[in-house]
Amino acid sequence: MKKNLLISSLLLSCTLSCLTQAAPLAFVSNEGSGTVSVIDLAKNAVVNTMELSGKPRGIFAAPNNPFIFVTEFTKEQLLKIDVSTQKIVQQAALGKSPEAIYVSKDEKWITVANEDSNSVSLIDFSTLKTVIEIPVQGKNPEHAVMSPDNQWIYVSAEDSDKVDVIDVQLRKQVSQIQVGKRPRGIGFTPDAKTVIVACEIESKTYLIDVSSKTVKAVINTGLRSNGVSIHPNGKIAYVSNGGDGTVAVIDIEKQSVLKTIPVGKRPWNMAITPDQKKLLVANGRSNSVTVINLDSNEAETEISVGYLPWGVAIK
Repeated sequence: MKKNLLISSLLLSCTLSCLTQAAPLAFVSNEGSGTVSVIDLAKNAVVNTMELSGKPRGIFAAPNNPFIFVTEFTKEQLLKIDVSTQKIVQQAALGKSPEAIYVSKDEKWITVANEDSNSVSLIDFSTLKTVIEIPVQGKNPEHAVMSPDNQWIYVSAEDSDKVDVIDVQLRKQVSQIQVGKRPRGIGFTPDAKTVIVACEIESKTYLIDVSSKTVKAVINTGLRSNGVSIHPNGKIAYVSNGGDGTVAVIDIEKQSVLKTIPVGKRPWNMAITPDQKKLLVANGRSNSVTVINLDSNEAETEISVGYLPWGVAIK
């Protein structure tokens, strides 16, 4: 009898654990309403709304730990959110008008682009202390993404037609790469060999060879290309197009668009689920998130969130 009870208890524990792991949460920063919407992806429904005030913009999930990081634009703060409690557990000061935030693959560094100070904050992941604020040439930087090997930070700036390149070891900008007007979203392939940059005014996406720091391809992706998300397989990239309300699916090797998926109005930044089966797209003018099935490359549902959603992080 005791043995049966023990087996039943173990089975129940395993079942509950599996259910917990099978239902990731998506956190959506809503800059217009000063909130973060929490979506249960098992239900495709908002289960909590975190009131942050101000303008939460950049949002990113720690790769290996249960935390979400958010930049608050008006108070110039970095917020660390515990996924299990959905509470802010730590805050830190940032540069002027912080935008996008990224966590390095090894969780050593956090990078934040500071719009009004034309700089990038290099932040110690463990302490949330800014190690150095690195000036860049591009005006109004928005995205500052570290390469998977921690060697480079590529920075886009809204009032520019170039991408700034920071050497992480030297902790300074070392070069610029000519692209189209208003570069915005940036993503590295997992092998750190290619950078993909969406340029909004040009409505084009640029593929950059990291070793030579030169553009190797230019792709017409859609009207006002904006956000970039790269599949962990390194073969596919997704680019949101704010002007025509679509997401372009790019074959990186063939350097061509495979498909264009209709989503909500003014799609912005995106995130892929841990099981690599879905892409979530923040629709800034629809006040919603579109869920795309990555097997079929079709939108399967649209979830209402707060006002002017900026980005998505999934954990």
